[in-house]
Amino acid sequence: MEEEDRQKLTDLVKELVLRLLDTDPSTQLFQSSYLYSLRILSSRLLSSPSLLDPVSLSDSIKRRLASRGKSSLALTFHDLFSRFSSLSGPGSVNNKPSLLLLLHIISLDRSSCLDTSSSSSPAVISLPDPLECFDRSRVPGDKARPPNGVLLIEKDPENLRDLAFREYVDLVREEFEVAEEVLVRDVLYACQGIDGKFVKFGKFEDGYVLSDVVRVPRSARVLVRKLCELGWLFRKVRGYVSDCMDRFSEQDVGTVGHAFCAALQDELSEYYKLLAVLESQSMNPIPPVSENAGSANYLSLRRLSVWLAEPMVKMRLMAVLVDKCRVLKGGAMAGTIHVHGKHGDPLVHEFMMRLLRRVCSPLFEMVRSWVLEGELEDIFAEFFVVAQLVKAESLWREGYRLHMAMLPSFISPSLAQRILRTGKSINFLRVCCDDRGWADAATEAASAAGTTTGRGSLGYGETDALECLVDEAAKRIDKHLLDVMYNRYQFKEHCLAIKRYLLLGQGDFVQYLMDIMWPELSEPANTISTFKLAGLLESAIRSSNAQYDDPEILDRLRVKMMPHGTGDRGWDVFSLEYDPRVPLDTIFTESVMTKYLKIFNFLWKLRRVEHALIGAWKTMKPNCITSQAFLKLQRAVKMPLLSALRRCQVLWNEMNHFVTNLQYYIMFELLEVSWSNFSNEMEVAKDLDDLLAAHDKYLNSIFEKSLLGERSQALHKSLFVLFDIILRFRSHADRLYEGIHEFQSRNEERSRDKSKSRKLKSNPDPESRIVDGRKALTQRAGEFLRGMRQDLDLISHEYTSSLAGFLSQLPVQQHVDLKFLLFRLDFTEYYTRLGLSK
Repeated sequence: MEEEDRQKLTDLVKELVLRLLDTDPSTQLFQSSYLYSLRILSSRLLSSPSLLDPVSLSDSIKRRLASRGKSSLALTFHDLFSRFSSLSGPGSVNNKPSLLLLLHIISLDRSSCLDTSSSSSPAVISLPDPLECFDRSRVPGDKARPPNGVLLIEKDPENLRDLAFREYVDLVREEFEVAEEVLVRDVLYACQGIDGKFVKFGKFEDGYVLSDVVRVPRSARVLVRKLCELGWLFRKVRGYVSDCMDRFSEQDVGTVGHAFCAALQDELSEYYKLLAVLESQSMNPIPPVSENAGSANYLSLRRLSVWLAEPMVKMRLMAVLVDKCRVLKGGAMAGTIHVHGKHGDPLVHEFMMRLLRRVCSPLFEMVRSWVLEGELEDIFAEFFVVAQLVKAESLWREGYRLHMAMLPSFISPSLAQRILRTGKSINFLRVCCDDRGWADAATEAASAAGTTTGRGSLGYGETDALECLVDEAAKRIDKHLLDVMYNRYQFKEHCLAIKRYLLLGQGDFVQYLMDIMWPELSEPANTISTFKLAGLLESAIRSSNAQYDDPEILDRLRVKMMPHGTGDRGWDVFSLEYDPRVPLDTIFTESVMTKYLKIFNFLWKLRRVEHALIGAWKTMKPNCITSQAFLKLQRAVKMPLLSALRRCQVLWNEMNHFVTNLQYYIMFELLEVSWSNFSNEMEVAKDLDDLLAAHDKYLNSIFEKSLLGERSQALHKSLFVLFDIILRFRSHADRLYEGIHEFQSRNEERSRDKSKSRKLKSNPDPESRIVDGRKALTQRAGEFLRGMRQDLDLISHEYTSSLAGFLSQLPVQQHVDLKFLLFRLDFTEYYTRLGLSK
């Protein structure tokens, strides 16, 4: 450099120092500052090419600030440097790297001077650290203008913060007896269920703990304990999976349990992958706290807590599920897991959905197989449909049922009932009806529901698709089942046949059957031949319109003799039965046919009573004419005769009125109305359950309204007492008219003998004997008639008393129709006026 340029530079430096210090050039401060400026400007660092690169120089400054524990200043410098570099245009600095290098050299020189022991060196002046001036947050509070006019901008000139931070680092190092890297590796071991060097599983604590003798900061000990919770959860989940795979039997675990274990195992595999990555990072040393290690690839306890936050949530949830599902299986297990899937956290919700799709897959496969094929593939008793070994006639009612404990909560009870009925219908068609048409209906249902008959077409979360499939399958298969029952097995025709024969709806057949069986059934029960009664039944069929019925229906109608004891008559043990056969015996079960038998016995006795009254009328009517001859008899015979005949006629009228109205109520208001309602319900039935319910309602209605129910037992007994009184009346009426007929015959015989004796006139003694015999006959006839009148009065009294008891019970009956029976019996209020009805 030439002398002239050197002098020019020196003058410029002097002028710069004067402007900055604003002092006299002769002062010591000016001289020291001037010499310091010359030394800086003449530094050999200016010749370093790397320092002239602004990016390299900026990185060097940031590293220096960070190494001194001033990370916030480093960030502030980075921001200001970016803004400084982007400045351009008039008034901006042209040589920006040189200015930045100048400030950097001043800062380095100042720091080195502060570290020397000589405080009187002329180079030590109270100039600010140019780099620290970038911390603008402290400028307003740290400004001070000394008396000499120099503006001082200072920040911790004695580096107290650095010293305190170094002391803190030393203190932390002294508290850590074990290096943090070792604790991190021990925690990772614990997370895999393995004891580490210092972190081991304690049986008493039931968890992984850091030994108390190891000296570590309290915060680190708490963090280790929290992180080791993951290891305790891992042991629980892994133990459950191991037990299910090794210790527990297949029957105890089941397919759903195996799917649950497989899903847990997949989650544990992902967990193992994460631990492998963390273990590789744990091998890198943890840099000192004083260094800038924000982007370094190392693993500390705090970083480990961040990494394990998400696995902790999942593992905690899996542990809860393991505890809840330990004693569960099948649908119960799926339902319990489903409850925990209702969570607002997206992470938990996604995890549970993934888990439930795996767990519920076997369950949905069972549903698909059941509703489309009727197959119950449930060898481990996990499904909510349970099969039982029963006879063919009990298959529908008792063969399958719902096991509510195995019904998962995401399947409603109504949907479960439809699922049960659909598969049950397929099995009923296959086993009882020997039908294969259901397969086409199932294929159509699967196609209509938008699914397939193959496996894996349904899954968790597709409840709408499941309901659609079940509805389509139920609709088609149930319709096919009803078509088979109505058309192939003629269910309606058989119901009508039972009504006509067991419920005595075929009038001409019943009348003829009773006429030809009356003599036979009047005999003791142990003397009656079943084969003879069967022959009489055939004769009644051929002699009535029943002969035109379907031979298959008539072939099912048979005679049945109920168990009997000593003193029973044929009327007490005779009945008809109807053989329903498969598959109709599903509806006409043994208990149903027992009810039909009870109804038949009741109706048969009612018809017997009616027949007895008709027979009494046939006996009484011709004698009304012949009895006119007795009007010429003596008063001792005539008056008892007229009184007995009148009593018999009045009593017959009362009994006939009661029986006629009761029979009309039973045969028309009860049987016909119930049959009409049953026919209407058969037309609208959608499945076999509806058909069963309609028939049960029909039968129960007849059973209850016929006074055969539990609540009508007292009324039933009263009615049968009335029936017995009417039958006794028939026997007394027969005796009365037989006695009158016998008296008439003997009287005529006496008259003929008297005529003969008058013609002979030879011996008066026979005529006197005739007169004496006639007096004796008249005396016996009078005694007989008076006795019959007393018997009829007694029967009348018993009948009136029993009828009053029967009528008094009708208003309190549950069925409205029974109350209308009272109105029919007492429509003229005759019994009310007599005080028999209240």
